[in-house]
Order: sequence, then structure tokens, then C-alpha cells
Amino acid sequence: MSQKVLLNEKEVNIILHRLACQLIEKHKDFSDTVLIGLQPRGVYLADRIAKILREDYKVENIQLGYLDITFFRDDFRRGEKPLEANKTKINFLVEDKNIVFIDDVLYTGRSIRAALTAIQSFGRPNEIELLTLIDRRFSRHLPIQPNYRGRQVDVINNEKVRVNWKEKDNEDSVYLIER
Repeated sequence: MSQKVLLNEKEVNIILHRLACQLIEKHKDFSDTVLIGLQPRGVYLADRIAKILREDYKVENIQLGYLDITFFRDDFRRGEKPLEANKTKINFLVEDKNIVFIDDVLYTGRSIRAALTAIQSFGRPNEIELLTLIDRRFSRHLPIQPNYRGRQVDVINNEKVRVNWKEKDNEDSVYLIER
């Protein structure tokens, strides 16, 4: 297995700030917008974006939640080992709100399809957008595209993109791994 650095810590930080600025351009004061990180790994990106918005850009009205999509996935019960559920934490109304789903890597689009189904349990949003750090452009199985993307990567199917976060993996980085 070989790996290649796609993004180092400095590049990840620059991209996070650019994504935060793009969100501010569209959503202004976030009074009608909520951020929802998709479990498990999208929550690290969502936390980081929310922190940047609050601390660096002084946006006070950030509502941040986490959505577990485990039981809404189309591959649920198809693998050899059972999937482990994560916690959903949405302590606000999504009815008539603009939602920004946040996930680290957009691959086939199946996780986003599951998130679209799962969020319906919480109400009917006004609009749903997608923010992703890495967009694996040629791997889509569903017609889903991000509204906000950090980096677009052309990856063939036997390669994997791994996003590391300081909070979990002790470094901010993105690797392309050949299997």
C-alpha cells in the first residue's frame, strides 16, 4: 500500500477558511440556516467549519447538529459485519430552514441520499445544500453534486481517499492511498 499527500495541514486550513467564506456569502447571518455534519467523519469537518465561522468571522447564530444515516443506507445489512450506529444530535427545528449537509468525502453519493431520507424525520427543510472537503469526481453512482467543495480529486476505484483530523488522527491531512 502506498500513499500520497493530497493536502497538508496548511492547505486544509486554507480550504476550510474558503469554505466558511462561501457559506457566509450565501447565508449571511445564518438566521435561517443550520449546519448538519454527517456521522461519523463529517462531524469533524462540521465542527471545524462552525468554529471558524464563530471565532474567525464572528458569526454568532450558528446551529450545528449531527445526523446518523446508518439505518437509512442502501447497504445496511449487506456486509459481513453489522454496521455500528452513531448518535444523531439535532436540537433545533429544521422545518423551513436551509440545511447545509457537511461530509468529508463525496464518493458515490449514497451517503447523501441516505441523509436526504433521514432528515425527513425531523421536518421539511426549505433547501438542502452539500459541503464536502473532497469530491471524488468520477466515482458517482447517483446524480449528486456538492454546492461547496474543498478539492476535486480524480481517483480510480482501487484508490482510497483518507481524511485525517487533528481531533481524531493527530494531524490535519488528506491522503490518496493505493490498495
